[in-house]
Amino acid sequence: MIKEICENFSKYKYLLCQLIVRDFKVKYKRSVLGIFWSILYPLLTMSILAIVFTNFFRFSMPGVNFLVYLMSGLIIFNFVSEATNLAMSSIIANFSLLSKVYIPKYIFPLSKVLFCGINFLLTLIPFYIIVFATGTGTNIYHLLLPFMFICVLIFAIGLGLILSTLAVFFRDMLYIYGVVTTLWMYLTPIIYPISIVPENIQPVLKMNPLYIFIRFGRQIILHNTVPSLQHWIACFGISVFFLIFGLILFKKQQEKFIYYG
Repeated sequence: MIKEICENFSKYKYLLCQLIVRDFKVKYKRSVLGIFWSILYPLLTMSILAIVFTNFFRFSMPGVNFLVYLMSGLIIFNFVSEATNLAMSSIIANFSLLSKVYIPKYIFPLSKVLFCGINFLLTLIPFYIIVFATGTGTNIYHLLLPFMFICVLIFAIGLGLILSTLAVFFRDMLYIYGVVTTLWMYLTPIIYPISIVPENIQPVLKMNPLYIFIRFGRQIILHNTVPSLQHWIACFGISVFFLIFGLILFKKQQEKFIYYG
């Protein structure tokens, strides 16, 4: 299966690139600032959230800058949320094309996740502007962050394959998942520290894949420490598990997609 995917990836890489370019053109069509919105939008969003939670709700994080704490979690959550939402509807949106020519079906959810991945890299520009502006600064351990991003990317691809498969057979998933992501956000310590959660609930929240990824990044960015070996294994293991499960489910069901178009 892996060999077949690699061969198809090489054969259809031009199509994959064109799908990603198309998504950028559609997203920023008739926009004056165009792709710069990928940089400006998270900066404005973070500023608003920082004002709300530091002035109205009086949130603070002892020893670290709250804005950096907030943004380090939110950019990861936003990437996974957007990538999986777009991937989920990608097969349904391209039924007309799939019925006319042969194209590896996984190309569509994969292109959506990679498109969001490029947007994620652009959001790192305002993120590091805030890191330096708040005096948080950087350290040599920041060179380890690409590992975390690759794990999050793999996780999003796997989850995107799972959701795109389910959405073909259960269209209600397109609406239910919006509720799930909202709940997922509040169950992930993005805005609040996990220490304020009752101790008997903390173990459950710590099993949240997004919490594991976010905590990995925060240990480096906010605490200038290298995550433990167990944390490295957890990040890698979760991402690979979702990818393998997604590939198996997608491959097993993809021949049935055409009957639900």
